[in-house]
Amino acid sequence: MEKDFDVIVIGAGGGGAVVAKELCDKGLRVLVLEAGAWYGNKKWPKPNSEPGEKSSSSYEDLSIDILNECFTDLEDDMNSLISGKFRWGPANRQKEPWKRLVAHGGFTWQNAGVGGSTLHYLGNHPRAYPTSVNQVWPITYDELIPYYEKVEQLLPVTNAPAVAKEDLFYYGASKAGWSQHDTKNVTTPGYRPQPNAILRRGQSYQFPGEGLHEYTNYGCTLRGHCINGCHIGPTVDSVAKRSTFTNYIPFALLTGNIEIRPNNFVIQVLTEKDNNGDLQAIGVISKDTWTGETTQLRADIVVMAAGTIETPRLWLNSNLPENPWVGRGLVNHWFDSVTGIFEESALMEAIGSPNIRPFSGQNAAARFDYPGWGVLELFGCSPALYSTLGYASSDSGFFFENKVGDKPWDYEGAIVGDLLKEYMMNYQRTLNIVIFTDDEVNQDNGVTLDMHEKDENGYIPIIRYHASQKDRIKRDNLATLASNILRTAGAKTIVRANWSPDIYIHLMSTMRIGLVTNTQCEALQVKKLYIADNSVLYNSLGGPNPTLTTQALATRTADNIFDKYFAPQA
Repeated sequence: MEKDFDVIVIGAGGGGAVVAKELCDKGLRVLVLEAGAWYGNKKWPKPNSEPGEKSSSSYEDLSIDILNECFTDLEDDMNSLISGKFRWGPANRQKEPWKRLVAHGGFTWQNAGVGGSTLHYLGNHPRAYPTSVNQVWPITYDELIPYYEKVEQLLPVTNAPAVAKEDLFYYGASKAGWSQHDTKNVTTPGYRPQPNAILRRGQSYQFPGEGLHEYTNYGCTLRGHCINGCHIGPTVDSVAKRSTFTNYIPFALLTGNIEIRPNNFVIQVLTEKDNNGDLQAIGVISKDTWTGETTQLRADIVVMAAGTIETPRLWLNSNLPENPWVGRGLVNHWFDSVTGIFEESALMEAIGSPNIRPFSGQNAAARFDYPGWGVLELFGCSPALYSTLGYASSDSGFFFENKVGDKPWDYEGAIVGDLLKEYMMNYQRTLNIVIFTDDEVNQDNGVTLDMHEKDENGYIPIIRYHASQKDRIKRDNLATLASNILRTAGAKTIVRANWSPDIYIHLMSTMRIGLVTNTQCEALQVKKLYIADNSVLYNSLGGPNPTLTTQALATRTADNIFDKYFAPQA
């Protein structure tokens, strides 16, 4: 059978859209198959209630008006794990979400759709810590730097502006004796503005469809609600928050070399033996999520970018060769949350304002880096998410079941009843810090298949994760650090949530570079099969958010694919 495309990319998320755009720039014909919906495209005017058309290949199909109709500021409408637009499931909301089993309870906060999990991400784009890459990964940190720089320029990535919550955090960190960083390559503890892929007002930027434009009347308004899906901008490609559906996808469409098919769940990678007897990828089978119809497609190269759960699941469901690291080594930045509640007088002294207004500004615009432990990030959002993450999610039971003793926080555990009402009454004077732990790779953690249960896409995945004692110590150290910053800033009351290990947001490392792939991110056991999502990361990067490193690695992978299989031979 003749090939249909040069490259098939499975998934249009944080990594898939990047590798697709880079390959299109090199003149290759690329097909992107995305399991979820495409919001903001004229061919799918009602993406959650009508199947729409088969595919889109034109920049002219993008529509900010349709995007504005799809994205709302209603938390449940966007973020419900069962029915929200950002759930993991088919576009048709009459159908159930796709099933995943979390062995010990919990949930995965990921998306299906063009843009993937960058649809609802916070825009945070820090680099990995050099000490977590050098002499640990099979490549060096210096090899990543030019690709970091390329992604940072294209998105673009800039230091986030400060509003009241950031001013208070900086005040507390400085007063506690910490220094502010002025580097992207962090090797020592300190605080700094968050490097965010969110366009700022007055920022010049080379838009895909408009050329250089002085972004004066648009850009981030600091209004908040960003986690629900930012849609501030005159066109889809100028939306303030730089999800891949606002930048990499429009850039790829302008090349004329891409076809994107949403609502297509890839259920099998096809392989055959080459003339040397080696196994190689030759295509995929995808299933239409509206009709159930399957299609077989061929290409020279297949790139898996379905995510840290679905990429190993697809490998296993495709009966690809056994490898002890396929699906194994899961890390997740074992999260936690520490919240400080302030009185007006303390806020007036610290920042000259009686309120923090945690919903305003960018969701996470300041951070504290601590190589060896992990990361502290501010987290500001609307009330329902705020109360859920700050007060209602805990592995310690209820607050009244826990004795705090000499710990630097006043309460630990889920806040309920009258105390929850009191604390939410003080929501405007509250500052929340989320902890990302530099958790260790453990081969027992990961993704396997439930061989007794299938859905329409194959055997369903089981997720297992156990944190180590070293991870627990790091996390406790970070909680103490966060509490000290809050107390130094003037917090009257501090609550540590102690989140369950089974809240999955920053899933990584289930198809690790050097163990499942070679250093070029080509599968060791299957030629012409590449991986370009969070699963190929070697570890948890020291704690920083994974998106930028995944995108840098995907950019590098595109170069590797072209150089090995398509570049003219001398």
